[in-house]
Amino acid sequence: MLARKAVQIPLYDLISCLSDIIDLINPELVNHHQKVAYIAYRLGTELRFSSREISDLLLAGKLHDIGILSSSERIRSMQFETTSANAHAEIGYRLLSAFAPLAGVAQLIRHHHASWEEARNDRRGEILPGSQLLHLADRVAVLTVHCNGNLLSHSRTILETITAQRGTMFMPEAVTALERLAEKEFFWLDLCSSGVGNLLRRRVAQESIIVNLASLLDLARIFSRIIDFRSRFTATHSSGVAASAEALARLIGFSEHECTMMKIAGFLHDLGKLAVPTEILEKPAPLSSSERDLIRCHTFHTFRTLENIHDFALINAWASFHHECLDGSGYPFHLTRDELSLGSRIMAVADVFTAITEDRPYRRGMTNEQALATIGEMVERQALDPLVVDVLRANFTMINAVRMEAQAASIREYSELQQFIAEPAVRQPVPALG
Repeated sequence: MLARKAVQIPLYDLISCLSDIIDLINPELVNHHQKVAYIAYRLGTELRFSSREISDLLLAGKLHDIGILSSSERIRSMQFETTSANAHAEIGYRLLSAFAPLAGVAQLIRHHHASWEEARNDRRGEILPGSQLLHLADRVAVLTVHCNGNLLSHSRTILETITAQRGTMFMPEAVTALERLAEKEFFWLDLCSSGVGNLLRRRVAQESIIVNLASLLDLARIFSRIIDFRSRFTATHSSGVAASAEALARLIGFSEHECTMMKIAGFLHDLGKLAVPTEILEKPAPLSSSERDLIRCHTFHTFRTLENIHDFALINAWASFHHECLDGSGYPFHLTRDELSLGSRIMAVADVFTAITEDRPYRRGMTNEQALATIGEMVERQALDPLVVDVLRANFTMINAVRMEAQAASIREYSELQQFIAEPAVRQPVPALG
């Protein structure tokens, strides 16, 4: 196996991967999270927030809408005066607050749709000034959607819309800070610049937070919930793949360090599906040709997004090549036997094994016998590695039990989240997902 190498990854880079893929789901959403992060960063700087507070604001901007689980709700959130925002803000808080480095970020996200009037009447003091800045940044970003990149020409209209709600929807000090920023052309030019991501990465102190392997595993588990909980048919998929892949890797002889990396890759393998509308994931009928093509893009999005992270090459290869085949007939890169590492082959088997045993909108999950027969047929046509499949067959009962246990834990978490969404009365107080 490979020699152990410490994984040291800036938290900002991981967060950017997630937010950038979320913004691919609709043309109107392109760079939305990045715009919110930039505006919040500038507002925090203008109001002389501390370096740490500004860092949390920036990451909160990058992640503020991760609690939106459906494509239609994501589009509705782009309306200036949205009325259904509290639920997704609370879900975002639940998803992130269990990860210690993002606890402050989670608190900002929790109240990022609270109005200034709500903040003034908040007797518990839960609505932080940073949430008010995030709220303003989010609404300004929404107003830029149809400006076609020419924000200078629209800046006056945007500012007038915001100032009309000073002291009601928006915190007066935040609006005043925005007015000062709006006088400077660079603010609007940065906002629509393709280089704003690099600007943020260079200037924010948060990038000094480095994620080690143990923390990366915790964060990858959170990412998998964000990926999978968008549909009841995928709610347990990544947890099943991660558990199966880790078990296979251990039986094949991977080191403990590598097994952890394999589990992380399993949690992240479907990251690109965040760019696929929920309506397609839950379609109760065969997909059209264009819909199939859209889903087939998900591994490409995973790979291109993760390849930007230094020290992630191995995890990326294991995660992103799970639809490649030994004979080169897979997608999206059509890699062949000699180009696919053992880790990538393990992930392919784990993904197929988990997927065919799950219920989907158009079919019931296969029995154990049917699953093994199907996997055997895929070996015969050179889609899956025969040696990895032999390990699965020889240890089927154990690996299947590991998969089922991991998926049972995920379905409990998913059910708790669905109960929260369905019953507004239980929304306060809200425990974090553990």
